[in-house]
Amino acid sequence: MARELPGGFEVDDDPARIDVDAVFDFLANEAYWAKGRPRETVERLIREADRVVGVYEGERQIGFARAFTDGVAVAYLADVYVLPEFRGRQLGGELVREMIDNGPYAGIKWLLHTTDAHGLYRKFGFDVPSEKVLERLV
Repeated sequence: MARELPGGFEVDDDPARIDVDAVFDFLANEAYWAKGRPRETVERLIREADRVVGVYEGERQIGFARAFTDGVAVAYLADVYVLPEFRGRQLGGELVREMIDNGPYAGIKWLLHTTDAHGLYRKFGFDVPSEKVLERLV
């Protein structure tokens, strides 16, 4: 469902609206966590996501997030970004809010990885993992 934001921006969870070229360009060339990710991988991640949300200025996609979940107990937030020239306008917060608070998985546990956006995610209840969380690195 599309929702208007201040400043003429819009957040929308319509998968058909996602600009795969724009998402691939940012993830493969700019995102520290996905630099060099092949286009086929980006296409598959978008296609097989349980939910995708975009931020738009008119028809131009300027932000993105995707999630995958078991639909019952846990969801994982991934590939969240807003283009650098649009940061500082609270668009990242609206993107995260739309994904985790306004969507079908609002009532389940959310997980994510980040090295640089702890302040943003803490606003939505994320914090350091407990002693029961382990991670297997590839």
